[in-house]
Amino acid sequence: MSVPPGARLDVGDGASNVATGVPVLDHLLAQLAAAGRFDLVLEIAPDEPEAEVDAAGRALGEAVASRLAPGAHGFGAVPADEALAQVVVEASGRPQVHSNADLTGVGGLGSDLAARFLGALADTAGLTLHVRLLEGEETDHVLEAIFKSLGAALAAAERS
Repeated sequence: MSVPPGARLDVGDGASNVATGVPVLDHLLAQLAAAGRFDLVLEIAPDEPEAEVDAAGRALGEAVASRLAPGAHGFGAVPADEALAQVVVEASGRPQVHSNADLTGVGGLGSDLAARFLGALADTAGLTLHVRLLEGEETDHVLEAIFKSLGAALAAAERS
C-alpha cells in the first residue's frame, strides 16, 4: 500500500484496502466498509498492537468527523452468523462509548480490541456510540456483527 498513514473514506461499493498491523482489525474494518458501502483506505505505521489499534481508531475518526454534520445520528443492527449487534451513533461532540460487550483477549491483545478502537474513534470524531450485543457466543462473529453494525450506523448518520 502506498498511501500516507491515515484513512480515506468515500461513498462507494464497500471496497477496502486496510493495513493496520493487526490482522483481525484489518478484517473487521473491511466488514465495516462493506456494511456501510464505504470505500475505505487506511494504513497505520507499524507499532505495538495496542498502539496500532488506537491509531486506526483515530485515523478513521478523522475521516468520519469530516463527513458528519453536528447532531447527525444513525442506527445499525446487522448479524454475523449467530451474533447480532446494534450500534447507534450520534455526532454529539461529547465523545463516549457505552457497550455491554467485553471482548478482552481477542486478536492477541491483552485489552478489549473493540473497546480500544471504538474509544479512539469516538474521541477523535466527537461521537457518542452505543453498542449492544443482542445475541452471540462466538467471539469472531460478535466482533463482525459489531463492526458491520457500526458501518451501517455511520452510513445512516451520514445521510441524516
